[in-house]
Amino acid sequence: MKLGLSFALFMSMFQSPQPARPADRFVSVNGLRIHYLDWGAEGKPPLIMLHGIGRVAHTFDHIAPHFTGKYHVMAIDMRGHGDSGWDPKGAYLVEDYTRDIEAFAEQLHLRNIVIWGNSTGGRVAQVFAGLHPELVTAVISEDVGPERPREIADGFTSRVKREDETGWASEEELFANLKAGNSRTPDEILRAYAHYGSKPRVDGRIVWKRDPAIGNGFVPTELWRFVREIKAPIIYILGGRSTIVPAETQEDLKRTLPQVQIVTIPGAGHYPNEENTKEFLAIVDKFLAL
Repeated sequence: MKLGLSFALFMSMFQSPQPARPADRFVSVNGLRIHYLDWGAEGKPPLIMLHGIGRVAHTFDHIAPHFTGKYHVMAIDMRGHGDSGWDPKGAYLVEDYTRDIEAFAEQLHLRNIVIWGNSTGGRVAQVFAGLHPELVTAVISEDVGPERPREIADGFTSRVKREDETGWASEEELFANLKAGNSRTPDEILRAYAHYGSKPRVDGRIVWKRDPAIGNGFVPTELWRFVREIKAPIIYILGGRSTIVPAETQEDLKRTLPQVQIVTIPGAGHYPNEENTKEFLAIVDKFLAL
């Protein structure tokens, strides 16, 4: 028996560690049941991760375990997404999402927060940091700034309607559709998104796990009144192929926030953490070491 145990221990030394699996947790905020993934590490500073529009908390699975040594990592399904509740009034403005994060932080007694969001989640992170400088120690905004122009807003709302009407024949077909539009993203990341972010419709078609009304809040947006109040160190990590944060907005950010860093990952699109995870992590690690 001792020999067997010793051999197992010996072999484990040569096996790569398995990634940490998060716990599924729920809180009730603003009348909605909000789902989040919790990687544990109680007592360590909280790191809140906020996904983009139409995405889910599980899209951070490939990257969250990297931070669990130093942070209590929590990724939230924002209202109307994933396993969180749908707002009965279709309230999905950036400010609505932010109110949920405010209530979440209050209920869990969170302070010294590092808040990271990509796309719409990044807008929420900026607003939260501006409203609550006393709670936030660092902000990571992934390929999104304070502005959402009308052409971007209109394009998404029409896509939501089309996708919810047609759906896909299977999860595999959904994955193939994602791959066609995200050729630089590793298959395992896209498969996780397709799996955790979708559900079968009554007729068997696969549709995204989201409230069709989320498009109500995807409107032209200007958040400078919040961004000007951010006191914590903040970094904007942009994709080189993305045009979401144009050069003039970057210059405005530098003039507005003396503590800002802006880093562009060449060749990456709107989700650089997925397309170039290694470089993205190196940038974030350097930023959080400040």
